[in-house]
Amino acid sequence: MSVPQTIDHQARTCDLTLAYWLAQASDLAYKDEPTIEQQAREWGFDRVRHHHTRFTPPFPLEDTQAYTVASDHMIITAFRGTEPAQIRDWLSDATTPPWPGPAKTGFVHYGFAQALDSVFPAVRDTIAEFRTNGQTLWFTGHSLGGALAMLAGARLYLDEPALLADGVCTFGQPRTCDRLLAAAFNKGFKKRMFRFVNNNDIVPQLPPEPAFTHVDTLRYIDSDGRVRESVSLLGGLTDRAKGLTADAFAPASDGVRDHSIRRYVTALAHSLT
Repeated sequence: MSVPQTIDHQARTCDLTLAYWLAQASDLAYKDEPTIEQQAREWGFDRVRHHHTRFTPPFPLEDTQAYTVASDHMIITAFRGTEPAQIRDWLSDATTPPWPGPAKTGFVHYGFAQALDSVFPAVRDTIAEFRTNGQTLWFTGHSLGGALAMLAGARLYLDEPALLADGVCTFGQPRTCDRLLAAAFNKGFKKRMFRFVNNNDIVPQLPPEPAFTHVDTLRYIDSDGRVRESVSLLGGLTDRAKGLTADAFAPASDGVRDHSIRRYVTALAHSLT
């Protein structure tokens, strides 16, 4: 297997090859609009729509950004993430109130819910407009963007099944919801949700359990940069211990370095060679 030169718009399952391209799409979400549009055209997408909402204090984030691209066979919506230093305080805040989940199923983290609500109507309407040829639909994102991608998939599945996504692929996603919503999501996205975690990435360890939990299915990137479909508890702890530092949020710490979206892209490329 080798690193693909272009994205396969006919892909129907999220194997490592498509995951690599969705990681690239998640990385692209951090770029400016002209860069996104140029890259989308080079990838073979002829339609692009940007989604951008700014917040006012005291909301802890400045804005939510995403983009949707479409071709005759594929649609991708990628949500932009943020840096650990910008989200650690409100991810760690145990007093953050819960927010009802889609279709009143369980609850989600308040910050994630507010961020998604600000752009979801535009995302939904764009997908409905672009999906004229039965195209596959994929949600992706890194960090906060991963949480929003997962929740966007959950909202379509529970509220608007006619727009059901074919898959969700996230990178460095934090814990997003409670066990009730996670169970409903896992049922609807069995074998169609892939949550990549790079070794000691600190963000997937937040917000704290047991109030919040992860959805399936984990794809763990070990300390050698290889993707594992499964890892034992002991094996995972041993592997993660290789890169631990005293302060997971220190600028030079493994927890912050491993959160970089470029680390995910590199690891997936490595796993394809």
